[in-house]
Amino acid sequence: MPQLNISVPDGLKDWADARVAEGSYASASDYVRDLMRRDRERREQLARLQAEIDIGRASGVDPRPAREVLAEIRAKHLGTG
Repeated sequence: MPQLNISVPDGLKDWADARVAEGSYASASDYVRDLMRRDRERREQLARLQAEIDIGRASGVDPRPAREVLAEIRAKHLGTG
């Protein structure tokens, strides 16, 4: 596995060491890998959300009252109306 060497302030090193000491992670490297995976997943989720927002904004404004639109959504997804 490739290596990545990083420098962190004492406070962050202590924080990582504490996560290892409490048994949450096997090593500081394990902790950093987990943080990086979570960051990647979060960014992917945000990208998907932004894409959906862009689709919604591009679709324009529905001229119907919000109550009518919500009733249609409920009927479609919850089987109520």
